[in-house]
Amino acid sequence: MTRLNLALHGPDKAVNFAQGFPDFDPDPRILDAAAKALRGGFNQYATTWGAPSLRQAVARKYTEAWGRTVDADAQVTVSCGATEAMIAAMLAAVDPGDEVIVFEPFYENYGPDCVISGAVPRYVTLRPPDWSFDPDQLRAAFTPRTRAIIVNTPHNPSGKVYSREELALIASLCVEHDAIAITDEIYEHLVYRGNHINMATLPGMAERTITISGASKTYSVTGWRIGWLIAPPSLTTGIRKVHDFLTVGAAHPLQVAIAQALELPPSFYVELLGDYQERRDAIVSGLSECGFEVAAPDGAYYVMAGISAFGAEDDVAFARRLIEEVAVATVPASSFYHDPELGRGHIRFSFPKKIETIERGLEALRRIKPA
Repeated sequence: MTRLNLALHGPDKAVNFAQGFPDFDPDPRILDAAAKALRGGFNQYATTWGAPSLRQAVARKYTEAWGRTVDADAQVTVSCGATEAMIAAMLAAVDPGDEVIVFEPFYENYGPDCVISGAVPRYVTLRPPDWSFDPDQLRAAFTPRTRAIIVNTPHNPSGKVYSREELALIASLCVEHDAIAITDEIYEHLVYRGNHINMATLPGMAERTITISGASKTYSVTGWRIGWLIAPPSLTTGIRKVHDFLTVGAAHPLQVAIAQALELPPSFYVELLGDYQERRDAIVSGLSECGFEVAAPDGAYYVMAGISAFGAEDDVAFARRLIEEVAVATVPASSFYHDPELGRGHIRFSFPKKIETIERGLEALRRIKPA
């Protein structure tokens, strides 16, 4: 934010719809579990690939969800957030020169992760307003050099929730081309319409899927950096070696606390989803009233908003304008594409905020008039 804007509005008046972190505290039960772990002797290294209590809790969760046994010792690796999990998976499973299919818009690390691992990214575009992909474009993206496809569902930045039919097509192509799927499912508990389907549960995918998730979004602890990967033993061995050299391990007391969080009752998830749906509906309705082109996302906690009504042809310039004129921060959508021109017509709003924060941001945005 510019000095001029701070002088005009003050930092306490600014609204950050850019970064996807909550401006409210986690459930007290989770904080209590962390405090107890800190005082309970869990302050030295955990097992490199994850504290046993957390790996066991993750295994129980997915064993129940998937209807088959997940082995905590052979299949679960704890990482420093889902972001580290993705690069660990890429470095472990992808060789230089391999091709990796990436849907765009994409979480901004996916493209660089391909480059760091020496892979060649091949992009398939999700098209607004429903963020669907062309099946023929996807089929054409698979080649004899395809090693992996990255699937993020629910999706950042669009809020898309992949349908069973879409995932079945992806799965069939993975089987046909002997490719693996690396799925980022960090928003798995934030689905407002449709159902979250784990790629690993589809026919032929149990032995070719690396599932990534974590604590950040579900438990409102983005700063704790606790994630996990579930993979077949043959892939887990490599993932653990890479993870060890990347970070050694995640914070031990926080792992113990998240193990407790995973035992929270179903009512926690019902309340979580209800609260987020209220936030989603508030920001979608408000942005629409302001003149943005918006549709309610099916999942996650982002809204991709069209800006054509404001006469804006450059998303970066428009996002800067919002900061300078009304102290509202957003993310230009071009940052989520390998070809920035594909995102020029949108900006992304993030809504894991208190309702009063959302309302304050919308009030500020009303001062920006459509052309």
